[in-house]
Amino acid sequence: MIDFLRGVVAHRETDYVVLDVKGVGYRVFTPNPYAIGAKESKDAEVTMFIHFQVREDAHLLFGFQTREEQSLFRLLLDVNGIGPKVAVGIMAGGRPETIVAAIRQENLSFLTKLPGIGKKTAQRMVLDLKDKLGAYAASSEAEGFMAMGIPLDVPSDAGAWAEAKAALLALGYTEAEADRAGSAIQSKLTGFETAEGLTKLALQALFQQSLSR
Repeated sequence: MIDFLRGVVAHRETDYVVLDVKGVGYRVFTPNPYAIGAKESKDAEVTMFIHFQVREDAHLLFGFQTREEQSLFRLLLDVNGIGPKVAVGIMAGGRPETIVAAIRQENLSFLTKLPGIGKKTAQRMVLDLKDKLGAYAASSEAEGFMAMGIPLDVPSDAGAWAEAKAALLALGYTEAEADRAGSAIQSKLTGFETAEGLTKLALQALFQQSLSR
């Protein structure tokens, strides 16, 4: 069982990174590939906490920046109808503390906006996870969210860019960097982007800006 990998990000795609671990490239599916190692130098090693899935036709790695994210991902897999790819999509659609708060508050409106989640699945998420997340929020794992300076309960009516900008700040970017990324992606917007989509676009812009320096 693989618990974590430490290596250099050798390649990025929209849904995975290739992590070079001592000369071996591991394809690791992750909610936001452009966030992995985004604040590190190009050749710096990063650590990804891994969920290892074995199927008849493939061995798949799903990776996260923190153990809190890894734990939340595994809790999502306990919900009937949510597999690893859907769980990754859920975590790409909102910050972990936002998802936790939405489940605890039974905010079906927010949950049904997450990729791959319909009303019935959202209801199952609340039914299956609300009690588990109550304990989870009180645990040291949830304290990890708060240690990052992020409250567990966030406004459910925040705009998509407000959520995306908050996600960038949580990743360690400054207000100026987030605003610069927002300006850089303006020409690409259609007006129908979700917070997830805006975050990914902004991270791509920041990544490209770092390469051009």
